[in-house]
Amino acid sequence: MLTRSLLSGSRRVVARSSKKLAVASAARKFASNSGHHAHLKHDLQFNEDLTHHYRARTAEEGKDFTYLMIGAAGVTGFEVGKGLVIPFISTMSASADVLALANVEIDLSTVPEGSSMVFKWRGKPLFVRHRTAADIEAAQGVDLAELRDPQPDSARIRGPAEYLVLLGVCTHLGCVPVANAGDYNGWFCPCHGSHYDTSGRIRKGPAPLNLEVPPYKFLDDTHVLVGVSE
Repeated sequence: MLTRSLLSGSRRVVARSSKKLAVASAARKFASNSGHHAHLKHDLQFNEDLTHHYRARTAEEGKDFTYLMIGAAGVTGFEVGKGLVIPFISTMSASADVLALANVEIDLSTVPEGSSMVFKWRGKPLFVRHRTAADIEAAQGVDLAELRDPQPDSARIRGPAEYLVLLGVCTHLGCVPVANAGDYNGWFCPCHGSHYDTSGRIRKGPAPLNLEVPPYKFLDDTHVLVGVSE
């Protein structure tokens, strides 16, 4: 009987001890797993922070690259534009030979008194008339109130009264009038019947204005340069 009691007590002790050992083992295992989970959570947080960092850095680098490309494109566009505009402007600048053709020098001594000669200036006819004393008197004796385009003879010459320089284009429709003709012995446009006097002023017909006086200046007593004002 005593032996049975001892054996039974020993079994209970052993059972309690095994239970305690199992509980302790489970506690250690849980603690180990908790530490592993905490470490894993820390690693995940670190990875997430690192990913966010590189994403932000990549976005910033992408923005810098975009600015760089825009700047490079702007510089390239400016250089290309400059390369196109400068030659274009250069072509617009008149060369020395073109400027020379824009002006024409005329020797007035080649124009006989009482006659009119036609020269070419900038692609247009240019009338140069060597007026007689009667031509000058007729031009200066006109009542300005009678003129359609009032202008005194003195305002239409740039030197000696005997020389008159005019653009040979009718102010009506651009025809070329005939010299020493018409009702006033100046110029007559047969296209529509405009009559100009010995000062080139419109006196009759449809033309609204006087023949144009181009810019010119005397170089000496017998030479004028047409295309340049005084």
